[in-house]
Amino acid sequence: MKWSEVRKIYPDQFVKLKVLSSHIENSQEFIEDIAIIKPIPDKLATKELLKSKGDELVFHTVNEDIVLEVRQDVGLRRFDYHENQT
Repeated sequence: MKWSEVRKIYPDQFVKLKVLSSHIENSQEFIEDIAIIKPIPDKLATKELLKSKGDELVFHTVNEDIVLEVRQDVGLRRFDYHENQT
């Protein structure tokens, strides 16, 4: 389903969705095709977002497009405590 269709079906509300296809350009992910999981009441949107995993999102239909900023993982450096032993 396209985001424009979702916006017509669920105007001015949050929806939980699963990303089916997307592409990345210039550190931005453009979501192209989605499946709706369920509409979300405003007061539960943050809670649902925190419970989302993998390719699930909570997004408000007031947005014309779904575009996400792609960030590189800044992992922790592993320190081997035994590397300095002789």
